[in-house]
Amino acid sequence: MKNFKDKVELIWKVADLLRGDYRQSDYGKVILPMTVLRRLDCVLVPTKEKVLNYLPKINSLKESAKDVALNKIAGFNFHNRSQFDFEKLIADPSNIAINLRNYINGFSTSAREIIEYFNFDDQIDRLDDPKADILFRIVKSFQEIELSTMDSMEMGYVFEDLIRRFAEQSNETAGEHFTPREVIRLMVNLLFIEDKDILTQEGIVKTLYDPASGTGGMLSVGEQYVKELNPKAELKVFGQEINPESYAICKSDMLIKGQNPSLLTD
Repeated sequence: MKNFKDKVELIWKVADLLRGDYRQSDYGKVILPMTVLRRLDCVLVPTKEKVLNYLPKINSLKESAKDVALNKIAGFNFHNRSQFDFEKLIADPSNIAINLRNYINGFSTSAREIIEYFNFDDQIDRLDDPKADILFRIVKSFQEIELSTMDSMEMGYVFEDLIRRFAEQSNETAGEHFTPREVIRLMVNLLFIEDKDILTQEGIVKTLYDPASGTGGMLSVGEQYVKELNPKAELKVFGQEINPESYAICKSDMLIKGQNPSLLTD
């Protein structure tokens, strides 16, 4: 797990750029949505040009049909049709705010809604204000952090470690935001202990519901457990989360893994 710890340290260093313009307890309002954006950006890199090249061919389609077609090209349940990515954003420092908004608006509806849960548009104004003038440096710092090699489990650790640190900065109880994965693994084992025989059957479909899903640790570990037991089994995961930041992080993870994010409610 050294990889995830290295990434957390790199991301945490970006928060130093906010010192003086933000209270420490507010760092998460910038760092968490930017981490989500960078993660989405990294996983879309291999197919981004294919999506842009295919876009003119479907101009006559309805928006919902465009989403379906472009998602297929992207290889995920989401895509980005903006001309910008993190590489192109930092190539135009003078227009970083307007270009960043264009980039965010280029995401398909399901992904764009995730960013909206962070109310990040307000932070773009604040970061781009001449008094702060740190938006470009924030974007450039994240562009230098490579997240495409991280699997879902590692990214879960990254987000949970960041949330724990931000909770400590604001004197909140970290336990309200973070449950260690070894504890989740134990809970999942106990949860499925009576179902081991059933789960090995051909074509078995089970459901898992977490009423306080946080960043999705229980859902991810539950799915991993079932797949280890029976690769052909299907676990449909459902979740609910009241904290908007945790909700958005969980939803982004579900999108990347090809799950149905509409099964998560706030």
